[in-house]
Amino acid sequence: MTSRAALLLVLLLPALVLAEPAMAPRQGDEPPPNDRLHTKTEGAISVTTAVPSADETYEIFGARLYRRNIQPVWVQIENLGNESLWFLPASLDYAYFTPIETSYRLQNRIPLLDLDPDVNREVFRRSMGIRVQPGESRSGYVFTRIDQGTKSFNVDVIGASEHFMMSFFVPVPGLKLDHYKVDWEALYPPEDVREVSLEELHAELAAMPCCVTDKKGKNKGDPLNIAVVGEVQDTYYAFMRSGWDETETIYSGSLWQTAKSALSGGEYRYSPVSALFVFGRPQDAALQKARTSIHERNHLRLWMTSLRYEGKPVWIGQISRDIGVRFTKKTITTHKIDPDVDETREYLLEDLAYSQSLKAFGYVPGVGEAPFDEPRGNLTGDPYFTDGLRIVLFLSSEPTDISEIERVYFGMAP
Repeated sequence: MTSRAALLLVLLLPALVLAEPAMAPRQGDEPPPNDRLHTKTEGAISVTTAVPSADETYEIFGARLYRRNIQPVWVQIENLGNESLWFLPASLDYAYFTPIETSYRLQNRIPLLDLDPDVNREVFRRSMGIRVQPGESRSGYVFTRIDQGTKSFNVDVIGASEHFMMSFFVPVPGLKLDHYKVDWEALYPPEDVREVSLEELHAELAAMPCCVTDKKGKNKGDPLNIAVVGEVQDTYYAFMRSGWDETETIYSGSLWQTAKSALSGGEYRYSPVSALFVFGRPQDAALQKARTSIHERNHLRLWMTSLRYEGKPVWIGQISRDIGVRFTKKTITTHKIDPDVDETREYLLEDLAYSQSLKAFGYVPGVGEAPFDEPRGNLTGDPYFTDGLRIVLFLSSEPTDISEIERVYFGMAP
């Protein structure tokens, strides 16, 4: 048993056992009206989840919960073992809404005492209970904050002697995501895809282009300062586990939302990014991690190469930190980057390590050194300085403790 699991058992189980008798019974609910059920089984427990879209949520609850920043997640837990289990709703979202709080927002009534008790009862009935008895199957909704695109979350269940943690990545209809357009199998002819050794990986990555370019390939931009080794799904899941968001394609709706966020300083987690080019094509994937507003975010672009290491795709990419925004004619807005691109590169290393998504890392030569007093410039004229190295990140498909991350020595160090 891991130290985390042991701590959960010691701290939470006594409180859950004492609280259970005072709780009203919940009858649970049927799954949402879609075919997006995701099931995982571990030992004597089976967990199924589904996330209804905005319209499906309205069909279920008769209210536009998404407009109130509430996204219900349907959870079903089958306890096939011999001991009672307790579900921890905070594992889905530490800031989740309680059933009665959800009823309050659903009715949009003030004060709380004026709430319709029948509505309270119905929302409570549909919610997910905590305790799952041996041989029992329990289902219901947990009311979380909204995540669009792909919703990533954990389902933690504890018993007297066991702890189960299952990770889910569930697509939610609504956004026009850029990576949905990519045909990964068609990027390269089969004869161009090559398996490489670790030594060859070093040489190949060091020989990759230094920078992104414009569409014509004539002008160089931001440095290609990261490389990633991981399957397509594992790569996306690793970044989502770290709190990164997908990006929308550039179309009228996303441009309008971007402009509104830029003017108001508000947050738009899925804002599209402009196209930069490597291998003669725009990025295959773009991800971002917003802070307080659209003006402040980390964003990265990835291109799959024709290389494979231990059977897994090798990616080349660029990461930078946005510290401001300005308007342009072509894309409405563009971001000003932090010139210390190495700081952002190392942030990504720390971010993936703390989210247990990284199993190894190393450094290879990249763009070449650009001193603080002699910076280079990107395609929009922003300066940057760097030690010139490119970090190589080997992603893990399973959670990896930070103490277990290996350093791969390519002969380079920052």
